[in-house]
Amino acid sequence: MNDRVTIKGRDGEFAAYVAQPKALPAPAIVVLQELFGVNADIRATCDELAEQGFLAVAPDLFWRLEPGLSLSVTSEEDWQHGLRLYQAYDRDAGVRDVEDTIKAVSGFPECDGKVGILGYCLGALMVFLTAARSDVDAAVAYHGGDTDKYLGESGGLRAPLLMHLGEEDEFIPKSAQAAIKQALASKPNATIYSYPGQRHAFSRHGGAHYDPAAASLAHTRTYQFLHQNLG
Repeated sequence: MNDRVTIKGRDGEFAAYVAQPKALPAPAIVVLQELFGVNADIRATCDELAEQGFLAVAPDLFWRLEPGLSLSVTSEEDWQHGLRLYQAYDRDAGVRDVEDTIKAVSGFPECDGKVGILGYCLGALMVFLTAARSDVDAAVAYHGGDTDKYLGESGGLRAPLLMHLGEEDEFIPKSAQAAIKQALASKPNATIYSYPGQRHAFSRHGGAHYDPAAASLAHTRTYQFLHQNLG
């Protein structure tokens, strides 16, 4: 398998970045992007998951709007570009794309049939929505913006869910974080970790608020969770 594949979805074809582990077949993780596209940060995340023994696949969620997008997290112009796409993004269509990616990946000969999903910001919201509407084997959400607006769908969550929240996240106010925690408190399959003093995207490679200690702790918890639930 090359480092790029084409996913044939219900609404059209779109590309995905792939990172393979040394041992195959392996459980797969569908990695869902922020508003910057499948950029260097997302590709690095896939490579790190492959080092952990997972087949990592990052689909191009913005393929309808601007296929092949790869923006810089340090460019203000790229931030504004990504925000415009974020606001135009059709989240319901996006869930279909994620579902189609999961279905495609589960059929790859390199995949052992188990598929989890993991995402950041926009991608983390898509993790929550997909896990609430579909069947996945595990779900990990890092600082999912707007998740509080969809908590009415939390009853559909069946897969193990791990969520990471920075307590000082400028895009997820404390009231939204409290609502998320309250809505998921009765779900035995949901685990939420809060990170004191951390702002949005504290685990993003090269990000303005990157915190090595908090990022390492979050990733360690994520890897343990994925190994436990995907084998």
